[in-house]
Amino acid sequence: MEERVPTVYLVDDDPDVLAAIGRLIESEGLQVAAFASAQRFLDGFDRRAPGCLVLDLAMPGINGLELQRSLEQEGSLLPIIFLTGRGDIATSVQAMKHGAVDFLTKPVDDTALLAAVHDALAANRAHHRADRERAHIAQALASLTARERQVLEGIAAGRLNKQIAAELGTSEKTIKFHRGNLMRKMGARVAADLVKLAERAGVGSTPAN
Repeated sequence: MEERVPTVYLVDDDPDVLAAIGRLIESEGLQVAAFASAQRFLDGFDRRAPGCLVLDLAMPGINGLELQRSLEQEGSLLPIIFLTGRGDIATSVQAMKHGAVDFLTKPVDDTALLAAVHDALAANRAHHRADRERAHIAQALASLTARERQVLEGIAAGRLNKQIAAELGTSEKTIKFHRGNLMRKMGARVAADLVKLAERAGVGSTPAN
């Protein structure tokens, strides 16, 4: 599946700041969506789209920290870069504890902001890839037969085909057949891929007491 183009969301109640930062980020060839308030952002942004958020801390109505909490409660993957007119260590620590990727003081250095945006977009791409992989694994596991699941558990435990065959009371040829089906359904190119996918899915792991 082709990755969607990321959007850099800007939220600031100062129209001059919005315009200046918007031009700067667009000069990097990035897509920008600007909002004059947190509420307008909540009403208008695409929750499924990749991107990042450049967010002013002090705004009328919903402030930056409150918006961060709201997105956190939604399970949003958007990395947040905070902008503030004053350096406040306690507030910056609070924001970072809740997942902010950077905290920059106005007037913002262009180079620092662009570096933070590119880092945030890279982190967001990684999150979305991991989500897609988890969804793929879950879908693949749901398509397995009971016997295929047993074979996968054996593979994840590091057993050879003949060992799995002996445990399940069947032939090694049959295990090889099931293994081929597993490779196809799980999208594994080589056996090592199958083991990694099984590990990520928790197949064959011992449940915690």
